[in-house]
Amino acid sequence: MPFLGESAALVTALMFSIGPTFFTLASRRVGSVAVNRSRLLIATLVLMIIHAALAGGRPLPLDAGGARWLWLGLSGVVGLALGDAALFQAFVQIGTRLTMLVFALTPVIAAVQARIVFGEILRPVQILAMAVTLAGVAWVVTERAANGDGRRERRYLQGIGLALAGATGQATGLILARAGLQGDFSAFDGNVIRISCAAAAIWIVTLLRGQALPTLRRLRADRPALRHTAWGSLFGPVIGVWLSLVAIRHTSIGVASTLMALPPVFLLPIGRLAFGERVGGRAVLGTLVAMAGVALLFLA
Repeated sequence: MPFLGESAALVTALMFSIGPTFFTLASRRVGSVAVNRSRLLIATLVLMIIHAALAGGRPLPLDAGGARWLWLGLSGVVGLALGDAALFQAFVQIGTRLTMLVFALTPVIAAVQARIVFGEILRPVQILAMAVTLAGVAWVVTERAANGDGRRERRYLQGIGLALAGATGQATGLILARAGLQGDFSAFDGNVIRISCAAAAIWIVTLLRGQALPTLRRLRADRPALRHTAWGSLFGPVIGVWLSLVAIRHTSIGVASTLMALPPVFLLPIGRLAFGERVGGRAVLGTLVAMAGVALLFLA
C-alpha cells in the first residue's frame, strides 16, 4: 500500500492529539500522576483482551522470542515509561506549550540515531520537508509557549532538560522498536509487548512506593476521570502507539517521527473545541507551513 507508513504516522499524530485531550480533562479532576500511572494499565488490559481474542486465548505473544521481548520491552520502558515520566514533569516545570516545542526535536534526534544505528540516509528533499514541518510546528508552539509568569532560571532550565529527555526517550524508543520489529513480526504484537512492559515498569515503581491502592481509589471515586482516562488510553497507547509501530516499519524513522510531531498543530482546533482556546493568525499560518511540509514528505 503506497504511503502506508506516512499515513499511519499522520493518523498517529491525530491519535496523540485526541488522547492527551482526554488525559487533560482527567488530570484536572484527579491529578496527572494518577492518570499517568493508570493509562498504560488500562491500555495493557485492553490490548491483552484483543490479543486473546485474535490469538486463541493467549493474552500475550509469549512465542515472540526473547530477543523481540528484549528490544520491544526496552522500547516501552525507555519511550513510554521513562520518556513520558520526564515529559509529564516538564509540563509541570515549564508548561505544556514550551514542553511541546522542545519535544518537536524528536524527529531530529530520531533521524540522527537512525543514521548511526541503521545507516538510514534521508534525501535532500526529505530533509527539507522535515525542516519545513518542524518550522511550522515550532512557529505555532512558540506563539502558544509565551511564558510570562517569572519562573526562575534554574526551574526553567530543569524543565527544558526534562522536555529534551522526553524527546530523547521517544526517539530512542522508536529506534529500539525498529530493532524488535525486524522481519515480518506483527506491529500489533509489538505494541502489546511494548505497552505491557512499560506498564509493568511504572507499576513496579508505584508498588514499591506504596502508592498503588491510593492511585486506584482516586480514579474509582471519580467516574468522569476514569472515563476520560479510558478514552485517552484507547486513542493514545492502544491505537496511537500501534500505528506508530506500523509507521516505522513502512517508512524511515526520520519521516515517521516528523509526521508524528504534528500533535501541537492538531491541538489547535481540538483546543478550541474542547477548552475554548483562542487561535490567532500566526497559529493558522504556522499550521499551513506544517501542512506544506507534510505534503512535501508525501511527494518526496
